[in-house]
Amino acid sequence: MSGQAGVAISLFSGAGGLDLGAEQAGFQVAAAVERAPDAAATLEKNFPTLVSPVIRKDILDVPTADILAAAGLTGSSTPELLIGGPPCTPFSKSGFWLDWKRDGLDPTASLLQSYTRVLREARPRSFILENVYALTYNNKASRPSYERLRREIEQAGYHCRYMVLNAADYGVPQARPRLFVVGVPKGTDLPDPLRPTHGGVWERRTTGSSDRAHISAGAALEGLVSDPEPEEVVGGQFAHLLPGIPPGKNYLHYTAERDYPEPLFRWRSRYWSFLLKLDPAKPSPTIQAQPGPNVGPFHWDNRRLRLAEVKRLFTFPDDFELVGSRRSAQAQLGNSVPPELGRQVALMAAAAIN
Repeated sequence: MSGQAGVAISLFSGAGGLDLGAEQAGFQVAAAVERAPDAAATLEKNFPTLVSPVIRKDILDVPTADILAAAGLTGSSTPELLIGGPPCTPFSKSGFWLDWKRDGLDPTASLLQSYTRVLREARPRSFILENVYALTYNNKASRPSYERLRREIEQAGYHCRYMVLNAADYGVPQARPRLFVVGVPKGTDLPDPLRPTHGGVWERRTTGSSDRAHISAGAALEGLVSDPEPEEVVGGQFAHLLPGIPPGKNYLHYTAERDYPEPLFRWRSRYWSFLLKLDPAKPSPTIQAQPGPNVGPFHWDNRRLRLAEVKRLFTFPDDFELVGSRRSAQAQLGNSVPPELGRQVALMAAAAIN
């Protein structure tokens, strides 16, 4: 990028986790499209590199020319990088509990096409698309959408690497698998694959690199001083069960299969995250955007995680400011790309165009 930050434009920006990673890799996020008011305000508070205010409209109603103009790109100028993670709820694990989403009837699936439209028209020198890894599943909801995405990227004149990356394998204290697509124009060499920097056991198998162990939740939260929050108190009919669960375990502790003398739950009758407690010696499980009243991970001190702790477990800086209510802040973080993972993926794109 010739010693000067290459201009990046951001779609579906959310709180800016991927944007922050791109900036840490040397890009300048000059324009962003995000319709959620709190997330847009969070972006404006934390990204002084923005040339214009965040475009707070539905991407379906925003011409590509307006996005380029907001980034200060005129004439034949093109961005160095296009980034974004289109929301694709029908392909998430929770989405598959609903028949109409499994059948591919969720209209938000079209947001993938909004991304490829901007890719085709903006002609960036590189791009990063992030999404749920279930998009790659071979079923009637995911496969047609995944194949259409690949076809539209190819038709736009790009080739790319498709990678399912677990954030914990890249120095993030959270097990969070996501799909990343990193592409460059045809005729440009593809970037080298991203190599894991850390490794350990995840879902009963070993992943990542043997060079360094996964960063644990205990290590990430060590030394953090945070004020108690009213929302951290766990309520509801099952709250009294949380103290009895060992760190790293969940409601299965109270099943016959775990030799609990008077079982309270049937085996695998709930989501895995039901009454799930952090293990300070391991990375956090995936932190959700909208956890239910009994959905973890909970702190090993038998409470909900505080906002400052959630930021640490995502690798956001301690001084990163989130706009909105506690509930809104949780949603913004839970939907975000961990900045450290975003940084490494953005460095991969930067290497390809340099």
